Amino acid sequence: MDDQVHEVFLTKEGLEELKTELKELVEKKRPKLIRRVAKARDFGDLSENAEYSTSREELALVEGRVEELEDIIARAKLIKQNGNGGKNIQLGSKITIKVNDTEHIYTVVGEWEADPMEKKISHDSPLGKALLGKKEGEMVEVDAPAGKLSYQIVKIH
Repeated sequence: MDDQVHEVFLTKEGLEELKTELKELVEKKRPKLIRRVAKARDFGDLSENAEYSTSREELALVEGRVEELEDIIARAKLIKQNGNGGKNIQLGSKITIKVNDTEHIYTVVGEWEADPMEKKISHDSPLGKALLGKKEGEMVEVDAPAGKLSYQIVKIH
């Protein structure tokens, strides 16, 4: 990996969700697990102490997630939703696209917020990359496992 620090693009809501998760881990989960490890240590022989091993593993997972969240938050760059008045698609744009005569509404977000079930697509996904910079009425083609899919940009909200 190069020395360049990569920005993590997040909406205000996405950043708040990560901060809330971090606070929950640091203030509640981690202290609870530390107490659990200490209590399990008191059970005696650590080599045969399943509760101790399990507690340590869970604590390590929480510590790893805390480090990951702190890193993401430190590199976060907020994106404005609909920041350019709807002229062309960019990070934060909410759009209506049509594929196979069916319309779908999506929001283009950074990779950490992408969630297809919530209609949030990453700017770094094949569809996201194809849409960035495009205007209403334009068509984009995306290579998919089933072949090329054509999308028409119906509206930039």
